[in-house]
Amino acid sequence: MKIKLDRIISIATLAASLVAIVLVLKKPAPVAKPQSPASIAANAQSFGQKMEQFDQAVQTGVPASSETYQSSYSQAPPSQTQAVGSSTPSALPSKAEVHLSSDEVSAVLAQAAGAGSGELSPSSNLGGGEPNIKEQNVSFEGDTVHGQFLTEIAGKDVWVTVSGHLSSKDGFATFEPTEFKVGDLEVPVSLVNPALQKKLLEQRDRMKLPGNVGGLKVENGELVLQEK
Repeated sequence: MKIKLDRIISIATLAASLVAIVLVLKKPAPVAKPQSPASIAANAQSFGQKMEQFDQAVQTGVPASSETYQSSYSQAPPSQTQAVGSSTPSALPSKAEVHLSSDEVSAVLAQAAGAGSGELSPSSNLGGGEPNIKEQNVSFEGDTVHGQFLTEIAGKDVWVTVSGHLSSKDGFATFEPTEFKVGDLEVPVSLVNPALQKKLLEQRDRMKLPGNVGGLKVENGELVLQEK
């Protein structure tokens, strides 16, 4: 009976290992819809225009008016645009803000990757050394950011998906993961977070916010940057 039991355990272990390998190599469901080259160009341009408006508002020191505040919602859902349009000046933020959609952020990342930029998102700084990111997508849902990255592990192309919360502290961006997947295989966040936070600390210079940005967060499915 012992021999049969050992053999059953061995077969079960082998089967579990094979399933894990398949899940790791399997492409997961995308976190964002792919964008056409024309959409990437348009969204990247929108990103640049919003950042220019934000920088101008910070430099002039003028609190956001209803007009400039609404411009940051140019691509927001109609319900959000109507809510802003009905707001009174007293309800507007006292500091300049810019609201960026996931399509705009993804477009900039796509252009940066095409230009060979070494800039990676906070959630992609994993493992020893710099990973070779071949493709990356970002989406925002509520107050959560989802990042998906195609990288090479042991000579194989593997998708890494990470979700979590972005915030800021002492002039630096912070990231707290809530979900982590390699391929289609879920990995406990408790196993990943210590190594991730250590890597982020090593790459702290990349996490420094621009001089005119005092805070950032994901809110209502958008990335929000606020004046310092």
